[in-house]
Amino acid sequence: MSQQPRSAVIRDVARLAGVSHQTVSRVMNNHPSVRPETHDRVMKAVHQLNFRPNANARGLAAGRSRLIGVISHEPLLFGPASTLLGVERAARTAGYGVSVVTLEQLDHHSVTEALDRLTAQAVAGVAVIAPLLSATAAAAAQSVLAAVPAVVVEPDAVADLPTVAVDQVEGARLAVEHLLSLGHETVWHLSGPPTWSQARGRADGWRQALEAAQRAVPPTLTGDWSPRSGYDAGLELAGRSDVSAVFCANDHQALGLLRALHERRVRVPEDISVVGFDDIPESRFLSPPLTTVRQDFDEVGRRCLGTLLELIEGDEPAAPVSHLRVRPTLMVRASSDRPSRLAVSR
Repeated sequence: MSQQPRSAVIRDVARLAGVSHQTVSRVMNNHPSVRPETHDRVMKAVHQLNFRPNANARGLAAGRSRLIGVISHEPLLFGPASTLLGVERAARTAGYGVSVVTLEQLDHHSVTEALDRLTAQAVAGVAVIAPLLSATAAAAAQSVLAAVPAVVVEPDAVADLPTVAVDQVEGARLAVEHLLSLGHETVWHLSGPPTWSQARGRADGWRQALEAAQRAVPPTLTGDWSPRSGYDAGLELAGRSDVSAVFCANDHQALGLLRALHERRVRVPEDISVVGFDDIPESRFLSPPLTTVRQDFDEVGRRCLGTLLELIEGDEPAAPVSHLRVRPTLMVRASSDRPSRLAVSR
């Protein structure tokens, strides 16, 4: 009785293509880090061997599904929501589904409970989209997430956990240096909540840019990411004659600030230039259109998933923990300009 030919397995493809089996896995999952020539060589071997990957068998063998878990905090805010969408798009492209758990609090119990819900679904890995500025939250994430491949979408480095984030400090520097280049003597700052690492990074970048230019550093105004907090800050700043430029930690605060300045008949940008952060879809339609710092959330999602797949699919010795940063882009619009020589004390 003739023996049925053995079906090709992933190591057969790797041997024929002259690559590692991890590389074959990445090609089959549309991993963004694979070079085009490598991709073509692997796919040629796949077709030559008539290789058919069995995703279900592979998932069961590993004890995990083709599912990525996401732990998210404040998902209604533009930044976290856009990051979640970027991760979901990248996961879908790679053939993974996404399961999301939303947290109201970033404490040890909440993180543990979220991970329990995700591991019950046999997720392959976890992405955490949350500010972990507090030592308590960072310690909770580090201890609880040690049992599963995990990446934190977070600008502050977390010991023993890989991170991916937009460079918040660099984004703030771009905003401040733009305003100084227009001729403003200094730049005021409306920050986000101090418990958010993104707010801390943007405030640090603002301060560093002013100090590097040897300019006075005004007192910081603190908001809560909302248009209302921007409106309240705008009413305060509108009454000051020494303010010609304001950098807001996000576009929603800038929106409220613009409203307050308009009500107090302070012209933008003639009297006060305003720059935001995020580049929300509405920012180009404000009056005037808002100069802002754009975050590439799709790139954050791709890099986050790429890092997770390295952890999930690699069986080689672990590489050093990575902290990847995505460069932001300054979007210059009509809300920023040279200070007007006609401006008078308000």
